[in-house]
Amino acid sequence: MHSTIALTNNTQRYISLEEKYGAHNYHPLPVVLEKGEGVFVYDVDGKRYYDFLSGYSAVNQGHCHPKIIAALVEQAQKLTLTSRAFHSNLLGEYEKYITEFFGYDKVLPMNTGVEAVETAIKLARRWGTQVKGIENAKVRLLFAQKIFMAAQQV
Repeated sequence: MHSTIALTNNTQRYISLEEKYGAHNYHPLPVVLEKGEGVFVYDVDGKRYYDFLSGYSAVNQGHCHPKIIAALVEQAQKLTLTSRAFHSNLLGEYEKYITEFFGYDKVLPMNTGVEAVETAIKLARRWGTQVKGIENAKVRLLFAQKIFMAAQQV
């Protein structure tokens, strides 16, 4: 376990639960976070840390920003999720804003990186067959492996 760092019983209890019941793709730091506010995160023992990771930039606005929380609550009280099988009263306005902001013709919003990669594969395949005229049977898509591990070693 984490033998070189003295952990409180509280912290060790949470880490032990994750180690026993969770599948692991890497080992996190021996800090158990409970809440965040602005640039700070707090562990289960109340110790405050600067959040220099910021969710790998997904939280670059800080934790629990009041305007973001207010917008989230306001929307969640109206409609939690709209499947793409339906239209939304907000999606077109968002798409108009973002395409004009970045100077794009169109945008296809995604929920996750996995969804974005899956869609990029489909778009690349369609472009290859429809624009380049590649036969379906001859389409080859190349992917990089172990990028995450290589990035960690830098």
